[in-house]
Amino acid sequence: MKAAVYRQYHKDPRQVVKIEDIDTPNPKGNEVLIKVEAAAYNYNDLWGIWGEPIKIPMPHISGSDVAGTVTEVGENVTTNIKEGDRVTSYPNLTCRVCYECTSGREYDCGNRLVWGFQTGPLWGGFAQYTHLPEVNVIKLLDNVSFTDAAAISMVGMTAWHMLVTRAKIRPGQTVLIMGGGSGMGIAGIQIAKLFNCDVIATAGNKDKMEKCLQLGADFVVNHRESDWYEKVREITNRQGVDVVYEHIGKTVFPQEVALLKIGGTLVSTGATTGYTSTIDLRYLFFKGTNLLGATQGTKAGLEGVIGWVSKGKIKPVIDTILPFSNMVEGHIKMADSQLFGKIVTTPQIL
Repeated sequence: MKAAVYRQYHKDPRQVVKIEDIDTPNPKGNEVLIKVEAAAYNYNDLWGIWGEPIKIPMPHISGSDVAGTVTEVGENVTTNIKEGDRVTSYPNLTCRVCYECTSGREYDCGNRLVWGFQTGPLWGGFAQYTHLPEVNVIKLLDNVSFTDAAAISMVGMTAWHMLVTRAKIRPGQTVLIMGGGSGMGIAGIQIAKLFNCDVIATAGNKDKMEKCLQLGADFVVNHRESDWYEKVREITNRQGVDVVYEHIGKTVFPQEVALLKIGGTLVSTGATTGYTSTIDLRYLFFKGTNLLGATQGTKAGLEGVIGWVSKGKIKPVIDTILPFSNMVEGHIKMADSQLFGKIVTTPQIL
């Protein structure tokens, strides 16, 4: 089969990511083999190629979001997954027996690995075939396309976890969605509106700002302007926001904290502009601010998101679909942030 493989770290993916012929994997007893029809890009794919912030197994196949058809089922598979089923991946590989897993917090499992990022060698979604434990696949309804499923899986699950599980959003709250034009932002806007929240989104240019409004955001500001946070204050009549949905990091974090109402919540799942920041601690204790972290989510959360997609209430947004022969260009485009929505590759199309 064909797979996108890299064998060393490099800042330029074009220098190391190559389409190679490798053996088609054989599923273990508790696994299923999937013919990959669509695979979406995430920022952790770049982290893997760069070798930052962590080193990952080599040689490596990236890709945590796939959708495709089950072509083989291991002899010990006990669920109702069978050959011919249309499925998408749940990328949290956990022990499933520890206290955290059995209390519904598999995202906190001490042995958790993100499939397609921390796994290997040669185990990820950017390939014509891949294998996953039966507990890490979710069936798709017929009206959910492979490309839509791949595009929403990781970002949808994470956004749901951030807003619903961690921040516990409620109707009528004002939610600030940072980076509204990203995959994470697009999912966040739609989930917040699903809960009848007032949404203020940020984006980096006029085109993305317009598209955020089309998605359902009530207001949008340009976070590349130095006074972006003052514009948010004006929109809220200087009252601030109830929830900040954060994944940008260093360049905006202090302003985000300052924008919270008394008792407000900031929930963070990333830091694409840098990991170190400072805040005025008076905002923390005088205002009773809640600072929450979030990573990934639950299988139930992902199943819920896929269900909302099937009902047309959450709509995946795809910026680009690339044939597998040109899939490395997706890494470049994602690093440049010149996109609105997800990038998807189609491994069966060369």
